[in-house]
Amino acid sequence: MSETSSRPSDRDWQDVDDVSWTLLDIDELADAYWSVVSPKLEADGLNPRSEKPTHRWLRDHELRPLLYALREYHDKTFAQFWTDDLELEAIDSVYDWATDDDRTVEALESFLSSRRERKGLAESSIETLRYRLNRYVRAYRAENGTDDLVTPIARDSDVPAYEAVDACWAAFDRLHGELDSGQTKRRIHLAVSNWYAHLVRRKWAGVNPADGLDDEFDWSRSTNGDEDADTPCLSSEHVRALYDAAAELQERLLVLALCAWGLRPNEVARLHVGQFVLDVPDDDVPYIDFRKRKNGPGEVSLLYGREELEKRLATEAESDVWDGYLFPSPHASREHVSRWTVWNRFNELAERAGLPGEIDGVSPAPKMGRRFWYDAYASSLDVVLGSLDEIAAEQGSSSAEVVLQNYLSDSRARQLRREYMREQLAEAFEDELNRCESEHE
Repeated sequence: MSETSSRPSDRDWQDVDDVSWTLLDIDELADAYWSVVSPKLEADGLNPRSEKPTHRWLRDHELRPLLYALREYHDKTFAQFWTDDLELEAIDSVYDWATDDDRTVEALESFLSSRRERKGLAESSIETLRYRLNRYVRAYRAENGTDDLVTPIARDSDVPAYEAVDACWAAFDRLHGELDSGQTKRRIHLAVSNWYAHLVRRKWAGVNPADGLDDEFDWSRSTNGDEDADTPCLSSEHVRALYDAAAELQERLLVLALCAWGLRPNEVARLHVGQFVLDVPDDDVPYIDFRKRKNGPGEVSLLYGREELEKRLATEAESDVWDGYLFPSPHASREHVSRWTVWNRFNELAERAGLPGEIDGVSPAPKMGRRFWYDAYASSLDVVLGSLDEIAAEQGSSSAEVVLQNYLSDSRARQLRREYMREQLAEAFEDELNRCESEHE
């Protein structure tokens, strides 16, 4: 730690109310941290040099103005301020659950640890689960006025089972009213039901209050107009296996088009170089232009796979016979392959990759790649909403969704979704070595 990060302040700051946070430059904010924040951390038994306070702790200790000043006047998160300006490193990263009940937090972390260690889920999948569970915890707390989710379902609880079920269902009634996407609601319910089932298996709980709840709601309709809403989803491990099994450039592009770009098989079959818009401003991303799409004109962001695409374009750049289709037909009577050829090529690749014969009771199919894309998109939206809780609290808004719709610009919301979406796709397509190398470039 540098001397500047521990120097005493020459200002007469005794408490948080003495500090005009928005008038300070970044060095003065560092001074204020050591003058007024550090003593509060020590009073709570925390080490101000190694235990980074959570946003909940900062809010509870009336330090929202510090967060606001960092974000609005210095374009920094508290985590960046902690690392870059205070030059500190946390000894542990503690997730800010929407509950202060120790037993509930322990039960949530127990489930995630089991999924990580016994199911072998990647950290990106664990993070997605965590956000979905936390959405439920917030709804439960808001609807029932308590953040203790374990006592009502405990085996020795005095709470009647029907009351525990009513509390759970009330939380989902709230989520049902807050969220538009039936897919998101189903996935939150799946995470919550699996969590309760874990507690039942561990003998922490005597009842799973979320069991059968999906029969009470009509979550089958998809607001995005996708006809494959009930299609099972490929996992990141499935996508990685397909990509590893791809022996040539066209096969890799097939996996990218289905899983990283989220296209339908017939859209993949007709892909033409003229649809790719790669020359975009620095603050935008390349995209695929669909002027005639099933649900109307649209654009699909090219968040991943540009390098492979450009290899394909470079390969054909000198060709006098290439007509621009990424998947040209081998038959002279057709310009491009058919959707059934896409299906056949996918099935051959799936067999070579060793995918299971059935995924959730259904044979592997190209549209499962599209479902993987939608799952990653829904996860990115969950993460964005989870990150907006602080702003929602400051604005006095009822939920993060309100902030997303009314206070966050469309461009900023898209940027946040894209950043996390890229991470999700990299988790599926890149091995650990490649990810580490790209992070250090």
